[in-house]
Amino acid sequence: MLSNHLQNGMETAKLLWSRLPTSDAEGEDGVRIGHYKKTDGGTVESLDYEVIENYAYREEQALRGKLYMYYSVCVKWFFALLIGIGTGFAAVFINISVENFAGWKYSLTFNIIQKSYFAGCIIYILFNLALVLSSVYIITHFAPAAAGSGIPEIKGYLNGIDTHGILLFRTLVGKIFGSIGSVGGGLALGKEGPLVHTGACIASLLGQGGSTKYHLSSRWLQVFNSERDRRDLVTCGCAAGVAAAFRAPVGGVLFALEEVTSWWRSQLMWRVFFTSAIVAVVVRTAMGWCKSGKCGHFGSGGFIIWDVSDGQEDYSFMELLPMAVIGVIGGLLGALFNQLTLYITNWRRNYLHKKGNHVKIIEVCLISVITSIISFGLPLFRKCTPCPESDLNSGIECPRAPGMYGNYVNFYCSSKMEYNDLATIFFNTQDDAIRNLFSAKTIHEFSAQSLLTFLVMFYALAVVTFGTAVPAGQFVPGIMIGSTYGRLVGMFVVSFYKRLNIEEGTYALLGAASFLGGSMRMTVSLCVIMVEITNNLKLLPLIMLVLLISKAVGDAFNEGFYEEQARIRGIPLLESRPKYQMRSMTAKDACGNQKVVYFPRVVKVSDIVSILRSNMHNGFPVIDHTRNGETLVIGLMLRSHLLVLLQSKVDFQHSPLPCDLRGGSLPIRHNLSEFVKPVSSKGISLEDIHPSRDDLEMYIDLAPFVNPSPYIVPEDMSLSKVYNLFRQLGLRHIFVVPRASRVIGMITRKDLLIEEHEHSGAVELQSTSVSSVFLLFCQWPKESYRFVRSET
Repeated sequence: MLSNHLQNGMETAKLLWSRLPTSDAEGEDGVRIGHYKKTDGGTVESLDYEVIENYAYREEQALRGKLYMYYSVCVKWFFALLIGIGTGFAAVFINISVENFAGWKYSLTFNIIQKSYFAGCIIYILFNLALVLSSVYIITHFAPAAAGSGIPEIKGYLNGIDTHGILLFRTLVGKIFGSIGSVGGGLALGKEGPLVHTGACIASLLGQGGSTKYHLSSRWLQVFNSERDRRDLVTCGCAAGVAAAFRAPVGGVLFALEEVTSWWRSQLMWRVFFTSAIVAVVVRTAMGWCKSGKCGHFGSGGFIIWDVSDGQEDYSFMELLPMAVIGVIGGLLGALFNQLTLYITNWRRNYLHKKGNHVKIIEVCLISVITSIISFGLPLFRKCTPCPESDLNSGIECPRAPGMYGNYVNFYCSSKMEYNDLATIFFNTQDDAIRNLFSAKTIHEFSAQSLLTFLVMFYALAVVTFGTAVPAGQFVPGIMIGSTYGRLVGMFVVSFYKRLNIEEGTYALLGAASFLGGSMRMTVSLCVIMVEITNNLKLLPLIMLVLLISKAVGDAFNEGFYEEQARIRGIPLLESRPKYQMRSMTAKDACGNQKVVYFPRVVKVSDIVSILRSNMHNGFPVIDHTRNGETLVIGLMLRSHLLVLLQSKVDFQHSPLPCDLRGGSLPIRHNLSEFVKPVSSKGISLEDIHPSRDDLEMYIDLAPFVNPSPYIVPEDMSLSKVYNLFRQLGLRHIFVVPRASRVIGMITRKDLLIEEHEHSGAVELQSTSVSSVFLLFCQWPKESYRFVRSET
């Protein structure tokens, strides 16, 4: 009976939820292959993470010895050090700037409200408006790609999608100064998400040697030209951003592993861990320096760490039920938050923002005025509460002046020994407000009416603010929302169980974790981040419980916050698991009836130009004909490489005959760096090339430039298996071929183990020393089939 009611309730909830607008509509059969929609008019392009092992690459690798390998490893570690230092200093600069602007704002407002609250409200609104206006002006006129959190775009980059402009120098500048204006202006958003984008930009700029456009480049930094190496650096930058935002180095490593990157290996783990540790050292040093009073109005509010180590030390079995309720609430509110922001962002992009930058500026300024009026005006309608009896051991004073760190803010109170509980949350920076909500030994500080009022208003402001033309993160607003309803549940638990060891701040922490889990759907990394920023390992099992429940509830309705935002931005992410329908489909089904466009090995220049103009493919098979007349696929040719050959013209030849690659005498006329597309740039386009009539009549032998070993799958391989192969290897192209007719060998684990002899320096495969029978088979004529041995 109970199970039937539960199942009917879930079906009713899904039916109601399905009526809410979504990002895109599926077809009648619910299956769409290779389709995504660009809603913002921007362009996205796949990245070439695969190593192109052409003739030039192999010749260059043959010239490099072990010394170059050691040098390359040392440079990678040195870059990891620079990324950590750069991201740490960027975080310090943003934190100090935000705290100082907030300090000046609250000090000025507090001095004015001693004479007139109306004049203080006007100054408060104008101060916030000036900061927000500076932020939106930077974004609209200087760095449009710096809007939003940037995490969906960086997640797409590490997934193999390059969105134009997201890693440029001006995007970095816009992200830093735009975050200062938007967060300092009191909008319902945070600086933690933009810090992840900031770390990625710093890593990318270091990887390409700086910015050539602004003449801030250095040749000795231009070491890594491949997309694979840049991807590793950007991964380090993402982890550094989280470590700098929350002072959570381990959480930063896990965030990069769980949330943003799609490709991982053990060597990268060490460098990411090293980068996060460097960030922690830099931020810790800056925090100690600022505590000496050298950072102006900077106080305890910056450099997030909400220490709750003096809070609730133990919990009973009876408290698990209300904690599970917090997880359910977090999953529901998080899923609703994702759906509402998706709908508003979609409407904003399709209608509002298409009217020009002036509309974007007016929108943000209007939201800033509304936010300031709500945060200043609502506490005026609350009655002040007498201060509780002071506890010398708690270290908490009552009251505190508005804008100063601490609980019990005196705002619009008739007596000096009273405080305004709603002003303690609203008329404060978000970091200080969260610290007040998390605080222990402050039972009954907040009333249920004030918490409920703040929850409704701030939830609505966070939904409306995200998606505007300013840098916006959702970590801290999510913590604010979750800690509010968590504290509400904690108040109920305290009054119901009547136990002195229960702290409302503990439930506020669990509420914050539940909302982030229900919205962003992170588990391991978020759990570690919450433990690191609260400095309380005893709450780890409880955080794990609410995260698992909130994620499970949220997954029943929609996808995670970043996945939804990536879809609406037209970023075709490949998720970790293939769709269920792919199990019954094959690779040939995914190809459809498309006509394959290919090049012969020796091709006329005019034919290359004609084919490139007639389609937008980025990869072309290259074929050759054997003496028997059979067609042989010799490799894959990239569009970007063809454009480099057309622009340089050094490989043009008059003869249509192929060159001989077997003798090793073919001169290398190109550096491998010439074939690498600049970061966040469209690279060479066909419109930039102007061949003459004589050039069009010449030929190019493509054999030295093709990738001779592209990844190939048979046409009847299941699409789910192709999907896993494509995503795990970070591919851009994969060939689908008919079922092979013969087998020339089979590689097992033993064939991949290499033994290196210490004295002679010779290298041989281990399988040659363990299987003499296999050696005998390999000496048979090539026309004979080899025996296939089974793996032992």
